[in-house]
Amino acid sequence: MKVFDTDLSGRTALVTGSTRGIGYASAVGLADMGATVVVNGRDGGTVDSAIAMIKTRVPDAKLVAAPGDLSTAEGCDAVIAAARDVDILVNNTGIYEPKPFEETPDADWQRMFDVNVMSGVRLTRHYLPKMLERNWGRVVFVSSESAIVVPAEMIHYGFSKAAQLAISRGCAELTKGSRVTVNSVLPGPTWVEAQVERVAARASSLGITSEQFKERTFTERRPSSLLQRYAEPEEVASLICYVCSPAAAATNGAALRCDGGIVRTPF
Repeated sequence: MKVFDTDLSGRTALVTGSTRGIGYASAVGLADMGATVVVNGRDGGTVDSAIAMIKTRVPDAKLVAAPGDLSTAEGCDAVIAAARDVDILVNNTGIYEPKPFEETPDADWQRMFDVNVMSGVRLTRHYLPKMLERNWGRVVFVSSESAIVVPAEMIHYGFSKAAQLAISRGCAELTKGSRVTVNSVLPGPTWVEAQVERVAARASSLGITSEQFKERTFTERRPSSLLQRYAEPEEVASLICYVCSPAAAATNGAALRCDGGIVRTPF
């Protein structure tokens, strides 16, 4: 056995929401580690574009297209139909939306739950039993530091991310004595493509520049950050990819933080 075995040759990995951001960076990393990567996005066009981009990064990548809107049971079924069995599942699909608690209607709570929580529930419910039958597998829930430090400006988001931690730990209990692991990874603020538009809109509403808003993220909203900047998607994906590897065999039922030090507790 290698001292640090990250070889995923012969394994198949499904990364949800992998057409951009953390999901895309994770797909690139897993492909570079030798896995066949199932690429997911809401429509075929964005999936095809992501596959083409991954090929430029990892020319010999083995990639499978699995479009589907994971906010619905039908969308999850479409992805499962495209990839009936996988060795690795990265539940990365997610949305967030700053909104005052008193102005967040039931529909917004339900949408947050459907996308951030039920997508992972449905896919894990399908794939985890098959991993246990083979006695090897990895499931990773991409949660957030907001699961622990719930942001006042988007409580419904923090709730959904905390729910992921509970589901991940509960599913890990099902793996006792096996070579299957279930873990969570908790990123902090990460500079993904969608942030450009989001930050510009929020900065405009406050009458400040995007750069000023980015600075305020760490002086006002997340002052406990030790990193004091947005993480890059690859910096988060590197932890996700490690947890998916054979080298992480003894890591199970864990909530692994790459939040830049926002959470002020060691555990």
